[in-house]
Amino acid sequence: MINALKTGFLLALLTLLFIWIGGMIGGQQGMVMAFVFALLMNGGAYWFSDKIVLKMYRARPATEAEAPVLVRTVQRLAEQSGMPMPAVYIIPGETPNAFATGRSPKHAAVAATEGILRLLSPEELEGVLAHELAHVRNRDVLVSSIAAAIAGAIYMLANWARWAMIFGGGRGRNQAGAALHLILLLVISIIAPLAAMLVQMAISRSREYGADASGAELCGKPLALAAALRKIHAGAQQRPMEANPATAHLFIVNPLTGGGLMSLFSTHPPLAKRIEILERMAAS
Repeated sequence: MINALKTGFLLALLTLLFIWIGGMIGGQQGMVMAFVFALLMNGGAYWFSDKIVLKMYRARPATEAEAPVLVRTVQRLAEQSGMPMPAVYIIPGETPNAFATGRSPKHAAVAATEGILRLLSPEELEGVLAHELAHVRNRDVLVSSIAAAIAGAIYMLANWARWAMIFGGGRGRNQAGAALHLILLLVISIIAPLAAMLVQMAISRSREYGADASGAELCGKPLALAAALRKIHAGAQQRPMEANPATAHLFIVNPLTGGGLMSLFSTHPPLAKRIEILERMAAS
């Protein structure tokens, strides 16, 4: 519930940022144009993202003969949660990781790497798959698509601000007014995309916390999920994955490395914090 409220607040903040920037640069007409363009671009990604990302990672359909534990566990968890059975895929490669995609529970897919199937115990794998099904049930793909659409519109407005500076955005004003307007355009062109990215990443981190909690409740094994997160993180450090940054938010553990200031832009919460919360769930 707290994570849902946090996500709602962050989406509202992103929307208000878009409205303010749009009003400052292009007025109502500029806002509408930017938002329509962003919706068209991200709408396509929303409808076809599952096929795109599965093909990107060369995922193949999993059969019960090849991966009985994987397929049967997904089937059991889907039945427990009252969801349709999602498509199940295997990603070639030794880096342990997994993700879920799809625009709704009826159009969902769960993918696990060969490495994670070899690394985790059945209970740990169950925790991971419960986390991924929680993403589907919570419609996190829809939430991230909305956030991406608003953020994309903000990026467009920021680009327009840069072009306005180049072609004299202060014309028709007195000298002081023109200078102030150009300074404002400069600030918007630099700060707006950064602010939108930070809010978008914060939404992604909030959804990860929510999927951890929902997944732990679904499988009833928060400690197994915590143990799985530790193993996946260690395995990903030893065998880094060649992942596209645009899809990093899908994975249960961030496949990209980076610390310090880069953690501000991480799509995932700190691993230690996630494990701490899961351990508290088990204790209570």
